[in-house]
Amino acid sequence: QVQLVESGGGLVQAGGSLRLSCAASGRTFSSYAMGWFRQAPGKEREFVAFITWSGGTTYYADSVKGRFTISRDTAKNTVYLQMNSLKPEDTAVYYCAASNEWRGRNLRAPYGYDSWGQGTQVTVSS
Repeated sequence: QVQLVESGGGLVQAGGSLRLSCAASGRTFSSYAMGWFRQAPGKEREFVAFITWSGGTTYYADSVKGRFTISRDTAKNTVYLQMNSLKPEDTAVYYCAASNEWRGRNLRAPYGYDSWGQGTQVTVSS
C-alpha cells in the first residue's frame, strides 16, 4: 500500500519561496508518476504539476509555469515542489498524489491518481 506524507507548508509573504516534500513508501515507484494538486476553500482540487518517476518528464499548470519546479530524488523516494515568487492566489492545501501505470491516464486530473497524501497548508500573505 502506497503511503504519501507531505511536509514543508507554512505561511510566507508574497514573493517568497517554499519547498514542499512528499515522502513516498510502500512500493517500488519506477512505474509511477507523481503529481501535486492544490485546493483552496470553496474550490475544486486543481492540478499543479507532475513528474514521471523513471524518466523525470515534467508538466506544469500554466498558472505556476516558470515559478514552480517539481523534482524527485529516487534514492530518497521523495518528490519536491519548489515554489518561488509566491502569490496570494497560491494559497491552498497542497496534496501529493501517485499514479501507477500512468501511461494513458490523465495526469492533469485527480482521477488519474490512485493514492493521496493528507495535504499541507500553504498560505501566502499580501
